Amino acid sequence: MERLAQPLEDWVETRIMLARQAGVGFNIELSTASFLLPIDLPYLSKLQVERAEEIALSACDADYIEVSLKGTWIASEAQGEEGVFVVEMGDRAEFLLFNLWQESLAYVSAMKD
Repeated sequence: MERLAQPLEDWVETRIMLARQAGVGFNIELSTASFLLPIDLPYLSKLQVERAEEIALSACDADYIEVSLKGTWIASEAQGEEGVFVVEMGDRAEFLLFNLWQESLAYVSAMKD
């Protein structure tokens, strides 16, 4: 997970130009991506309150919640499994999501110990 230092449109335009110059295919499509977070993370309730348009939360079971993001999938092939998923969201939602991701990494590490 990383923050773009420029507007999404400019970043995509740069990727298109680089792909053309390199003679590589370029495919862009609207898509969703999902991942699980432990339900007992401290900031999760704040993300639920934020309710950003591009984020959907769904309970999976007693231990995990599914976070689904609406964004753009960019790959060199139409059915490519390798690419970049980009989401445009507000600063607060991004901050909360980043912190939850960091906490989930610590949570998983603690579970392994």
